[in-house]
Amino acid sequence: MIRFPYGNSDFHSIRTKNMLYLDRTHLISALEQAGQQLLFLRPRRFGKSLLLSTLVNYYDIKLAEEFDSLFGDLAIGKNPTEERNQYLILRWDFSKVSAQGSLEDIKNSLFNHLNAHVEGFIQKYQELLRFPVHIRDEDALASFQSLTNAIQGSGQQLYLLIDAYDNFANEVLVSDPHNSRRYQALLEGEGILKSLFKIIKASASEGKLTRVFITGVSPVVMSDMTSGYNVAKNIYLNPRFNALCGLTQAELESSVTQVLEDCQQTEGYATILETLRLFYNGYRFCTDIKQPCVYNPTLVFYFLQHYQEFCSAPEQLLDSNLSMDANKIRYIADLPGGQSLIAHILDEQQALGVTSLEDRFGVESLRDIPRDQRFMGSLLYYFGVLTITGRSAIGELELNAPNLVIRGLYLEELKRKLLPNTQDSDTMQAAAKAFYQYADLQPLVEFIETRYFAALDNRDYRWSNELTVKTAFLTLLFNDTYYIMDSESALKRRYCDLVMIVRPNMRQYALLDFILEFKYLTLKELQLTAEQVRTHSREVTQQLPAVQAALANATQQLQEYRTILVNKYQEPQRLRCIAVVALGFERLVWEEVRVFDS
Repeated sequence: MIRFPYGNSDFHSIRTKNMLYLDRTHLISALEQAGQQLLFLRPRRFGKSLLLSTLVNYYDIKLAEEFDSLFGDLAIGKNPTEERNQYLILRWDFSKVSAQGSLEDIKNSLFNHLNAHVEGFIQKYQELLRFPVHIRDEDALASFQSLTNAIQGSGQQLYLLIDAYDNFANEVLVSDPHNSRRYQALLEGEGILKSLFKIIKASASEGKLTRVFITGVSPVVMSDMTSGYNVAKNIYLNPRFNALCGLTQAELESSVTQVLEDCQQTEGYATILETLRLFYNGYRFCTDIKQPCVYNPTLVFYFLQHYQEFCSAPEQLLDSNLSMDANKIRYIADLPGGQSLIAHILDEQQALGVTSLEDRFGVESLRDIPRDQRFMGSLLYYFGVLTITGRSAIGELELNAPNLVIRGLYLEELKRKLLPNTQDSDTMQAAAKAFYQYADLQPLVEFIETRYFAALDNRDYRWSNELTVKTAFLTLLFNDTYYIMDSESALKRRYCDLVMIVRPNMRQYALLDFILEFKYLTLKELQLTAEQVRTHSREVTQQLPAVQAALANATQQLQEYRTILVNKYQEPQRLRCIAVVALGFERLVWEEVRVFDS
């Protein structure tokens, strides 16, 4: 059986315990050639810590005798570089630095972390150091300088690796987006984080520090340090390193095959691959759209480990370890124009277009020009909740949500903004359940008319069309425990507005499949006022010629879509086709389309 390293980012442990390791060591030589001080960005839980651990084990002078056992059967083991096992290693992990409390509290947490690792370094390499290292509890920056002096004086080379360099600074920023004073105090002037990186920069220029490798999520913190550390080479958009972290299609297929063999299942391969593609794939980390997308490894291991144990898919497709990504979306949503941006992202037919990804911007940029799509879209890209899907006719990069898990996070945030009241949430969930089981749209429609539409802020919505209506239904009905929900699904080069297909592992329950087609009529088209629409009964408005024409148009489209889906899933009795017409934002009328079974 495959031993999936879910939650394990320790290279030595993974290799010695015969766990699955995705070999990226062929890129170590390319990393050496890329530069002496490198900055590599990827979203949370994408394998950055394991990458650093791999480098630690490859370069650590104390692990030379274990090289063959750790790397012998890997790509780099067959063709090692001259720098293998040539360094003393110092590694910091800023995700362990607390962002809570005052600036003094944060500084103390950082100093404690730095000093603890300096102490560990001394214990590990003391026989290689000819000079003492002085640790100062009140000034960890001085401790680090004493360490680099001792290393240089001992004729040794130091490799510094910093994991999650921006973690605690980002937490400070995101925790209070309307007051960035604490954040700026860390990074401006003689701020403690800026001071630390100034010393790192100086140590490298003085030859006390040979190599530096830094990982993080976004370039915001690095940009805000300006001259504090402006010597790192950014490699995070380099096509060569697109798959340095992540899971490739070939690796995924091999793992799925093995898991099915472990479960002694001869069917289900294509279904599992399609589920994983829809929910976990879609990440491209360079502007070369010819580079294939990669999968989120943490989510894939979460899924496959569960499948291996129970021979069925997990009910919850969003691993709780990734739920922190919702905070990043919330940060953007709370900025001016953020809600409108999220609504745009949920429109698959109109990708978010940017001329290029911004890679040098700070918090001031976000505050001063928050409505700039390039800045906002770039930040969401670095957070891993947007990805590059193509280029427009004029060469702009097209950004979209990478998969259904991330789309669900956007929808949850939109729901939170529009319906903060707990009672509304309970009412909405009851209406959604009635629809899932019985195709009863009445409770949901009444909720949308009276609560959802009333919550819309015209300043935040550029659309007054069927997209707004579709987004309402998608937001309120999205449930990845029950459904694969795809908006604008491709069906033989045609597109239907919303498809809800019961997940394979849930098809044993009394849940229905749905296709919904939406049409929008303005009050001007209807030659009616909002008051007139509200006073007419639903039955009367449904008989209006314009409404009948819209329903007929939707019915024709649904007939075509239904044939395709019935042929695919072979369950015509489960599938419901519903046409929905919006009369402005005042009234919804609908009709279940009875078409032939095939």
